[in-house]
Amino acid sequence: MALKNLFALVVLLSVVGASVAKPYGNPLGNPRLKGDLDLDYYRFRCPQMESIVHRVTFQYVSRRPTLAAALLRMHFHDCFVRGCDGSVLLKSPNNDAERDAPPNLSLRGYEVVDAVKSALERKCPGVVSCADVLALVARDAVAVIRGPWWPVPLGRRDGRISRLSEANLPSPFADVKTLKKNFLVKGLNSKDLVVLSGAHTIGVSSCGLISSRIHNFTGRGDFDPAMDPSYVRALKKRCKPTDVRTPVDMDPGSARKFDSHYFNIVAQKKGLFISDSALLNDFVTKRYIQTQVVTRGASFERDFSDSMVKLGFIQILTGRKGEIRRRCAFVN
Repeated sequence: MALKNLFALVVLLSVVGASVAKPYGNPLGNPRLKGDLDLDYYRFRCPQMESIVHRVTFQYVSRRPTLAAALLRMHFHDCFVRGCDGSVLLKSPNNDAERDAPPNLSLRGYEVVDAVKSALERKCPGVVSCADVLALVARDAVAVIRGPWWPVPLGRRDGRISRLSEANLPSPFADVKTLKKNFLVKGLNSKDLVVLSGAHTIGVSSCGLISSRIHNFTGRGDFDPAMDPSYVRALKKRCKPTDVRTPVDMDPGSARKFDSHYFNIVAQKKGLFISDSALLNDFVTKRYIQTQVVTRGASFERDFSDSMVKLGFIQILTGRKGEIRRRCAFVN
């Protein structure tokens, strides 16, 4: 009788549209960072959600492939400040939100997130959080350019707070000790640091971020000795001392393809940022780079998938915390 009653309950739940949760446990292993998400979270709440996200993301990224790197970066910047709560998307009338912080002024792709959210609001109003939208858009944007795919457990809620003063992101000028500390605070380890740095295989930076490194590293008109001299000469031809705008590929020779080529570049002392070169100054991160070079990136896509799942769990809001924003740039 008990089994029959249980079976009847399951059938009833499926009829009324309730979801039997399949929680995806928090992989961070940090008791201070609690919360489970669910791969099937919107299965009954908004069944067409993922297909809508993919369709709209494809429309934008297929026309402008450089948006893949931009949207991936936006997701990273969101998660590293107050957690993956969509706070980087919020606007402030006083220009004092996260998106107004210097590291975020170059973020692009807000229009993609807004278009996806608008499409979802038409289909399932008040259901899908902006934090989940950003996590999915980042994944699908990378998939559009034939990069790795990773599962995105869902159920995040949106934060209501976004402060410029809190946007203390890992710096491209940081040494490896500082970078490891930045990641550890978020529940990510040294492997996650080097794996996620591999996202620099796509996208561009600007001359302004490397000018001192190649023109006047110690104030004596020299360049960073951690860089290959031939690479410095090539960069100097592209970036004059006063140039802050010209774009520079982060992975020269393969900046439009998501692959493991970035690790070859770093191993050759051609990492664009100090933070790239710094990965050679730690045993764990250097060994990972060498392994990817020797094996031609045999495990990189799988490792990247694993680290992206972990990233997506940083300080998430679930349950009754936060809200589901109607518009991603504004609290309800």
